[in-house]
Amino acid sequence: MFDIPISTLRYYDKEGLFPTIKRQSGIRKFSETEIEAIRVIECLKQSGLEIKDIKQFMAWCEEGPSTYKSRKELFEKRREKVKEEIKNLQKTLDMLRFKCWYYEVALEDGNEENLNKMIPNNLPPEIKKIYDNAHKDE
Repeated sequence: MFDIPISTLRYYDKEGLFPTIKRQSGIRKFSETEIEAIRVIECLKQSGLEIKDIKQFMAWCEEGPSTYKSRKELFEKRREKVKEEIKNLQKTLDMLRFKCWYYEVALEDGNEENLNKMIPNNLPPEIKKIYDNAHKDE
């Protein structure tokens, strides 16, 4: 379902990330609760959160409503981090898009002479936009 190695699921369990998991003859039985926990764990991991911090989040969940504020703050911080990463990835993607366009034109022309005359202010509008984003200093 999640393409997660069994060893990883065992590690999560060992780390206490599935506090309510049931076992039958020693075999873990994943309910909707654990499946949703896996979704959240994987989301938090993808956002760059470390296991120790994910454990803290899971502990907050066990503590109940008194930790809603802490949980919300954690997700807000991760959201901002991911938005920043997306912004950086968009800049990278725009550079790749620009360079693909650049070499497509260079191949058609057989040289870079016309391209060098266009850069930076005489580029086609859609290319100028990605060029500008790729060259932003932030």
